[in-house]
Amino acid sequence: MGFAEEFEEAAAAAREKAFPAVVGIGTRWPSGSGFVLADGLVATNAHNVHSEHPEVHFADHIRREATAVTADRVGDLAVIKVSTEGTSPIEWGEGGPKIGTPVFAAANPGGRGLRLSFGMVSGFSRDFRGPGGHPISGGFEHTAPLPHGSSGGPVLTLSGELLGINTKRLGEGLYAALLAVPSLRTRLEALGKGEAVIRPYLGVGLLPGEVARRLRAAVGLPERDGVLVQHLDDAGPAAQAGVLKGDLLTRANGQALSRAADLHRVLGSSKPGDQLELEIVRGAEERQIKVALGTEPERSESEIHGRRHHRRR
Repeated sequence: MGFAEEFEEAAAAAREKAFPAVVGIGTRWPSGSGFVLADGLVATNAHNVHSEHPEVHFADHIRREATAVTADRVGDLAVIKVSTEGTSPIEWGEGGPKIGTPVFAAANPGGRGLRLSFGMVSGFSRDFRGPGGHPISGGFEHTAPLPHGSSGGPVLTLSGELLGINTKRLGEGLYAALLAVPSLRTRLEALGKGEAVIRPYLGVGLLPGEVARRLRAAVGLPERDGVLVQHLDDAGPAAQAGVLKGDLLTRANGQALSRAADLHRVLGSSKPGDQLELEIVRGAEERQIKVALGTEPERSESEIHGRRHHRRR
């Protein structure tokens, strides 16, 4: 059997296995895609959900109104409660993709018809910006072409199992996906139970490493890798532990910091109440500060979606 025949068989198998679980979200622009996560539950991106009762379009052209939505707006995930009678959930894949892993991307943009495209993983362990500029880590890039309205749809193995969730178009033929690692599965299952996502909170706003290096050079200080504290929540954990504006954060729990995403990745593996060990440079003096992480304050929709100069962590 030649490559073309093998590829056609793989595509047919993926369609048969996954297509029934791929749904459309919404009826007007903007709209998106999603997939059946479990009985009575549909997963999608939070940015696709614009009302408490969005419409969900199934592959058999049946349209149903959701009864409830639990969303993690910062993490760009949402689980919609809706009747999925007669539709089997998508199956989870095992293990993460590697560069060169072939994938299918499936979508049903706003219920306007099922799409399947082919590509390969072009990068993994990627950080990118979600709604409101909040960093999301642990994603991957792929090259499967996607029409508008495909965000929230699944990225699939060649056998039709779930690898990730399409999230945004990166440009130049690249697309970002949330990785279907155990933490993502845990988050979706928690949202399905109506549980709120609780994130750790440090209470700082940061300048990128390259800006920090320029500022230090401008005042005659030696160049150092790190991220500079530009904004500080006076009542936040970092301030209470003794962190000051102008401190250069160089390490967190032993991990070197050269950009804000490095700190976000450390916080992503922590929980409120954990001790965060920070190595900082204040002027030319090096210090170590232990911070008891707090709980991220609730944010309004305008804070999440609006442009903000400082990013809280």
